[in-house]
Amino acid sequence: MLRDIWKIENLSDFKLHFARDNGENHPLDVWTRNSDEWRNWQEYRPAKNEFNRPYVFSLMRFYHEPDIWLFGGIWKIKDRLPDRYDVEMTDDGISFLGRLKLKLRYADRGARVRFEKHYDAFEVQEILREPFSGQVFPGFDSIDISFEELEVLVRNARPDWLAALASVKGVYMISDVETGKRYIGSAYGMQGIWSRWTNYVETGHGGNVELRNLVDDPTLPYCRKAFRFTLLEYRPAATPDELVIGREAFWKNVLLSRQHGLNRN
Repeated sequence: MLRDIWKIENLSDFKLHFARDNGENHPLDVWTRNSDEWRNWQEYRPAKNEFNRPYVFSLMRFYHEPDIWLFGGIWKIKDRLPDRYDVEMTDDGISFLGRLKLKLRYADRGARVRFEKHYDAFEVQEILREPFSGQVFPGFDSIDISFEELEVLVRNARPDWLAALASVKGVYMISDVETGKRYIGSAYGMQGIWSRWTNYVETGHGGNVELRNLVDDPTLPYCRKAFRFTLLEYRPAATPDELVIGREAFWKNVLLSRQHGLNRN
């Protein structure tokens, strides 16, 4: 149990923050890609003064696994401004940051609750060897990730994904979950799939005309909300580019991505 490995005194000094999907972003992806964005989640002040204690014990839903929460730091409330909280992360539990996974079934609507109500119920699921930097590479045939997840992997240059995707050429599909439309593309040349998908993380559209029309904000909110990536097929790096391009055309025909999708040619 959490209480067995981390004795926390004065529980009434803490509010517990259960950070969950806000309809636009998963807090786990936010924390992994940018620490300043994660701080903003602690600074948000709703109409009620819900962070009304000196400290916040912050957790983010580890959405790959049911009922699992990842530790996101202990935050000190320095000031309660009319429109936000002024916070700073403390050194308490810093060695557990992004590593401590806790298990608790929690489905209540409240996201900012009294710590003492739940402290004794937290079970330690796992302590990661290193802070979480994206999900483990699942194998070429099982890739189905959101733009946010891809962004995390690229920003952290996660070694298992980089090594795998940089070693192959292939044909991929981007699905727009808002419209149901699909874009079929291919990757070849140096660093193969990894290089091509890195370009999407940097621009949102990868230079594709129809995707460019959807990405009208450099902060990429539409991409994070709507795009999912998968590999349709992959080939060794030595495969001739012409063969990969031919397979791209095949999938465009099969999936009607020119007539009913996001491909122009």
